[in-house]
Amino acid sequence: MSGDAFLVQVTYIEDNGTRHTIEVREGQSLMDAATKNRIPGIDGDCGGACACATCHVYVAPEWFERLAPMKELESKMLKFASMPKENSRLSCQIVAAPALDGLTVTIPKSQY
Repeated sequence: MSGDAFLVQVTYIEDNGTRHTIEVREGQSLMDAATKNRIPGIDGDCGGACACATCHVYVAPEWFERLAPMKELESKMLKFASMPKENSRLSCQIVAAPALDGLTVTIPKSQY
């Protein structure tokens, strides 16, 4: 990792309330960071190709509007997610950026 990379602090909250706060490299997807840090509940079966919905998260309401707009493919894949809500996103489509420092996401009880 380059010394110039900005690290974004992201908190993942499991369905049982367990919190995992990690530093995510700018430009890295939240799914990639979660799987590399073994955050329980983020499966990422498709490896981040937006083809499976097993990296589904609920974005804290105060952060939702700060994310890049959802693309059509992500919207379609969320229809296959377990228990989608208005604040659902796929963590493979959320890319760490300085404006997201402090972001909090909650992991659904199940990805299937």
